[in-house]
Amino acid sequence: MRRSTGRPTGAGSVDDAVTAALRAVDRRAFLPRARQGSAADDRPLDIGEGQTCSQPSTVSAMLRLLDVPRGARVLDVGAGSGWTTALLAHLVGPEGQVLGVERRADLAAWGAANVARAGMPWARLVVATPGVLGAPRDGGWDRVLVSAAPDRLPDELVDQVARGGRMVIPVRHAMMLVERADDGAVRTSEHGTYSFVPLVQD
Repeated sequence: MRRSTGRPTGAGSVDDAVTAALRAVDRRAFLPRARQGSAADDRPLDIGEGQTCSQPSTVSAMLRLLDVPRGARVLDVGAGSGWTTALLAHLVGPEGQVLGVERRADLAAWGAANVARAGMPWARLVVATPGVLGAPRDGGWDRVLVSAAPDRLPDELVDQVARGGRMVIPVRHAMMLVERADDGAVRTSEHGTYSFVPLVQD
């Protein structure tokens, strides 16, 4: 595994797609009623059970790092209220697939309902399988977004990144981009300092 501090590739079209997704998917629809008036605030907002809806600027930065193409198969780990799952669904379009997983059953049920109301049936949110981190699938996922921070980079999630794929994950306080080359080699790079709730791995 190679480690770098370089910047990822990117283009204006990626920025435009992320901006369009953030405009199209209303954050208010993924917040508790008491927090909806703060939806436009650039800060994390409490959604219950010790979890937050990440601040828009952070989500924007993560999505740009992830560089999600149309038609991609994407895993959203720590999906919470479903906002990032819906944003990813907007990015991949109907030819893609997005699966959000959330450990807390009550939160997952609410998030699943939020995603369903967003009207993009190629995306769904489910409660995570006990004892399983992420959602392993044959061939891996083209993109993996993780919205909670482990103390170390989990091999279990790295293994779920497809060849040619990417994962964006906060590790402790560093935002990490994980890239798997077509030959299977893995490269990591760090992109700024952020604060996230801990990743639940039990």
